[in-house]
Amino acid sequence: MFRTKILALALAACALGACDQPMTTPQKGAVVGAAAGTGIGLVTGGSFGTVVGAGLIGGAVGYLGGTAIDRSR
Repeated sequence: MFRTKILALALAACALGACDQPMTTPQKGAVVGAAAGTGIGLVTGGSFGTVVGAGLIGGAVGYLGGTAIDRSR
């Protein structure tokens, strides 16, 4: 129980500490892609490994898409 609280506190500190600059287009694409991939994995009722895999693939595809959009500007 204590470890869980410490881990949650550390993750919250990392998330808040990483927000000192606005996100770039590739970073936004990665976040949206990871969220979409994870959401689709959860909705389809996949196992934990499937959901994590979908999130990783979605994040990678989102990052590549964001990079392509950023370079075309």
